[in-house]
Amino acid sequence: MTADKASLAARLAQQIASEINARPQQAAAAIALLDEGATVPFIARYRKEVTGGLDDTQLRLLGERLIYLRELEARRGAILESIRQQEKLTPELEASIAAATTKAELEDIYLPFKPKRRNKAEIARERGLGPLAETILTERGAVPAELAKTYLTDEVPDVKAALEGARDIISEQFAQNAELLGRLRSHLHRHANIRARVVDGKQDAGAKFSDYFDHVEKWANVPSHRALAMLRGRNEDVLTLEIEADAEDPRPLKPVVRMIMEAYSIGERLPGDAWLTEVAGWTWRVKLALHLSLDLMTELRMKAETEAINVFARNLKDLLLTAPAGSRATMGLDPGIRTGVKVAVIDGTGKLVATTTVYPFPPKNDVRGTQGELARLIRQHKVELVAIGNGTGSRETEKLVAEMLGDLPPPKPIKVVVSEAGASVYSASELAAAEFPTLDVSLRGAVSIARRLQDPLAELVKIEPKSIGVGQYQHDVDQYHLARALDAVVEDAVNAVGVDLNTASASLLARVSGLGTSLAEAIVAHRDANGPFASRKQLLDVSRLGPRTFEQCAGFLRIRDGAEPLDASSVHPEAYGVARKIVKACGRDLRALMGDSAALSALDPRAFVDERFGLPTVRDIIAELDKPGRDPRPAFKTATFADGIDDMKQLMPGMQLEG
Repeated sequence: MTADKASLAARLAQQIASEINARPQQAAAAIALLDEGATVPFIARYRKEVTGGLDDTQLRLLGERLIYLRELEARRGAILESIRQQEKLTPELEASIAAATTKAELEDIYLPFKPKRRNKAEIARERGLGPLAETILTERGAVPAELAKTYLTDEVPDVKAALEGARDIISEQFAQNAELLGRLRSHLHRHANIRARVVDGKQDAGAKFSDYFDHVEKWANVPSHRALAMLRGRNEDVLTLEIEADAEDPRPLKPVVRMIMEAYSIGERLPGDAWLTEVAGWTWRVKLALHLSLDLMTELRMKAETEAINVFARNLKDLLLTAPAGSRATMGLDPGIRTGVKVAVIDGTGKLVATTTVYPFPPKNDVRGTQGELARLIRQHKVELVAIGNGTGSRETEKLVAEMLGDLPPPKPIKVVVSEAGASVYSASELAAAEFPTLDVSLRGAVSIARRLQDPLAELVKIEPKSIGVGQYQHDVDQYHLARALDAVVEDAVNAVGVDLNTASASLLARVSGLGTSLAEAIVAHRDANGPFASRKQLLDVSRLGPRTFEQCAGFLRIRDGAEPLDASSVHPEAYGVARKIVKACGRDLRALMGDSAALSALDPRAFVDERFGLPTVRDIIAELDKPGRDPRPAFKTATFADGIDDMKQLMPGMQLEG
């Protein structure tokens, strides 16, 4: 690495460290690991000594900021080279460019040097009016109209034309002053309003945006959901949006104009000051107001999208880490009124064992036949859970099932309403077609509903995260950034839970650290051809899966009931030696020691630290031996509903009811 690159890397690490509440050495170590191809889950779980214990949230933020700052540095270099080629790069300008910390600040500095089309200011300079503009700026005591008389030519026929040319030159100078632009932008951040108005004639068509037909609020205070709603209204040509600067200030000279005047020491007494005051106001109205309004609108959209994407990510995480019901026979019901209720029964392993369609609602109204068929399937397949999709007809279907279950002898299955978001997307996907080639598309959704009760994570990874329905405005935000954020959530969730190497689908394996679709399919193909994996080491027999990938993925893959007990845990194969030292110190068999909290809590983790594995890793190993293969998801629970309590009027003081 050259000295310049080393200096840049150190500067980036220091800046990012201050933003993620870490030390520069921690940030630098994490950046190096990411650049080597390590994944966030791997670094967070197995490289704590290297990064000083940075967690996945810090690492995700570090990764995002690293991308932005490297793009910023690339743009900084391009701007410096452009100005250098123009032979206009001064030491002061170079220092200003080097000090810029945002892309907007860089572009403000570059504005006067950016190649542009021939404009009015350039034409005025070509006509010899540059000196007039400079004289008006420096000799405030002179009357601009008198100064202009000496600049009349065939191309500048009168004083008015001369002053207009001087105005164009000075206005361009005002509008390209990077320091002034920064101050104006900061002022608008604090004081500007955003105003929404309805487009004439769109009141009825845009009724859903009626809250914003005549709406105004501080730009700085607009919450994400309102910003996205107003922006959607504008995109649908229902609303117009406007940034208002100093709308509540009653003075004729608004603060934004005064800021332009102050930047050039324009007073109010001299003849030149009066003319320059008019130019300052004209510059604001014609050039800067539009330019900065567009900037603020873009910033508002980006800020709202970032907040919305964070909400979507949290919603998706909660959905993915929903408590799994586990290996229990489950009936999935995909409700429908006219088209019937689709029924699928899966066994404890998720294998499809029965399907049918029943028609309890109009026009057939076969309630008795439906209840009889559902009861028969429950008895035949020993169904323990009934998963009911929450779409159209869900309430009616739930009531029907409740009545049917009431007539069954104990033990009765438990009914649970399940989100069916994305089930239709899965049903029509190539993945579903490959899994159930002969099954009708409409019945595949019922299978998905049943499986997502058994193991929500394993089923939902088959669906593109954006299709799961995690937020109201998810289609309005930047789709690239949304996909990146949601993919990161899925990756973190899958690796936090761990994946059974011998039962996981290719869709689930593809989300494991270091793998991806191609290697996941190769693992499944190897498993189908050679039988279950007996050990993690056998992963190295998979085509194209080398030592580097093995390092990234092995700790997150589990092998139940294998010859090596540690293969069922989150202990990484590289640390098996440390685990065996711990076992040896206890004088116990590994299988007997696993889960023995008393024996493990008596150990001093420091006794097992060596030059490669530090205290964080040793503590993680002991914790894993205490609760091997622990699932971070909560335990599955359902509410027990009291029989006969169906109406608010039936509630009595002192009752305790679950819901």
